[in-house]
Amino acid sequence: MDHYLSLLQNATAKFWDKSALNTIDGESFTYAQMATLIRKFHIFFETIGVEKGQHIALWARNSARWGMSYLAVNTFETVVVPILADFTPENVEFLLGHSDSIALLTNADKFSKLDLSKTPQVKFVMDVDNLKVLYSVEPEVKALWDNIDNLFAERYPDGFGPADVQYPTDNWDDLAVINYTSGSTGNPKGVMLTYRNFCATIEFSQVNRPTNEHQRMISMLPMAHMYGLVTEFIYPLCYGTAIYWLGKAPTPSTLMKAFQQVKPYQLITVPLVMEKIFKSKVKPIVDKPVMKFLCAIPGVRNIIYKKIHDKMIDAFGGEVQEFILGGAPVSPEVEKWFKRIKLPYMVGYGMTEATPLLAYVGYKDYVAGSCGKPVTCAHVRIDSEDPEHIAGEIQAKGANICIGYYKNPEASANAFTDDGYLKTGDLGIMDKDGNIFIKGRSKSMILSANGQNIYPEEVEAVINDQPYVGESLVVDRASKLVALVYLDQDAIKRDNLDEETVSDIPEKIRVNSNKKLPNYSQLTKVEIQEQPFEKTPKMSIKRFLYK
Repeated sequence: MDHYLSLLQNATAKFWDKSALNTIDGESFTYAQMATLIRKFHIFFETIGVEKGQHIALWARNSARWGMSYLAVNTFETVVVPILADFTPENVEFLLGHSDSIALLTNADKFSKLDLSKTPQVKFVMDVDNLKVLYSVEPEVKALWDNIDNLFAERYPDGFGPADVQYPTDNWDDLAVINYTSGSTGNPKGVMLTYRNFCATIEFSQVNRPTNEHQRMISMLPMAHMYGLVTEFIYPLCYGTAIYWLGKAPTPSTLMKAFQQVKPYQLITVPLVMEKIFKSKVKPIVDKPVMKFLCAIPGVRNIIYKKIHDKMIDAFGGEVQEFILGGAPVSPEVEKWFKRIKLPYMVGYGMTEATPLLAYVGYKDYVAGSCGKPVTCAHVRIDSEDPEHIAGEIQAKGANICIGYYKNPEASANAFTDDGYLKTGDLGIMDKDGNIFIKGRSKSMILSANGQNIYPEEVEAVINDQPYVGESLVVDRASKLVALVYLDQDAIKRDNLDEETVSDIPEKIRVNSNKKLPNYSQLTKVEIQEQPFEKTPKMSIKRFLYK
């Protein structure tokens, strides 16, 4: 297994003048420019006495400069603490203290909202956008950074070239990142990930979905989330692929424009995005009576399916080789259509603690309803007497699995089995071919009055297939199943429904869903949510907020 910093070093030398990090409609940096700025950071850190193993937090919006800031810390062997850009200042103040971060790289507007009196261990703060020191305990820190160009020139009087790029690789089991899964002030879980963890996932990714210097990647996911950090940034960059960040909120219009501009070779996203595109662009067409009639004719049907396939690929820039979905299951109805039109998609599975992959398989071998097969860098098992038929907890052990939670020995001890397997908290089965089928979270499973296990995610999949359902959440109230539903407002406007028709939708959802559900998971009521459900960074509904 190659060390990813060795891969990055080699890619930097090989693609010196090639595009590396880009903010769409903003700044662009070559590998040479990226390496130069990283080296300036290193000189700065060395001069002010930052030591290997100390912690530096990164709380900023996605951008090319975010990427360079991350690499500057990571390649210096200081521990990166990436914090989600939408965490509140109070969250950030708490996490800065809990993580023992000695410095913060952020945006100036975010810095202005912080109370640094609550984080006395923070010695300096830098603005990643314009590379200015915003705060420092010692005045000479700002003076040193302001003089960094002169210090750099003194260090490299003959110029800085590819041979000068040297990144450390004797740190396999050293801590590289502390990744917080929430901003909670209660009992935070800062996942501790080593350089080896990253190396394992990056090697698996390149072997199973290779990338190269001729391709481009659009990065849409939060960089402080492991899914986006590894798969949309570090892994492709190590092989010469140019990374493009949106630099703004991913609205449908900005996304569509970005796809046409960048033409990405693969797309990593969550099912919700693909489902929305299908329901708004494709479903209204295929639901027309004339289309249903034409699709019943074998020869004509194939032509129609091919046109739908080409239209969807073109909508994403025309060069997407595979759509990789994760974070939640795909609606059965939408997945059925994806299969019909032969869309090159698959659903994967992972979590922060696995850096982040636990299951993946190429779209040609993907089985609908599954989340792929176990990654080769980990051994994945189902804790069940009959893993093929009886759901059990999904557990994993391997080179990509974290070493525990920072300053949380209780959570660390509870996270692993006696024989060293990570307890994911997810329930699933694995068929004879190794395909994993997730049933739900162990914490969200509902036990019916007659002892039957009910997985709300499976019930929600049926509900989400009903007309005018945007998203749903099933809860247990006094041993009765109640569905909370946020309606698809765009579909209601499109079909020009009046108030009376809209008021009838909840009961229709309940009746039609129950026709497809077994007796033990029948819905007793459907309640309409006025606002979309609150989501986690990977777009999963925050179930704990709804009862």
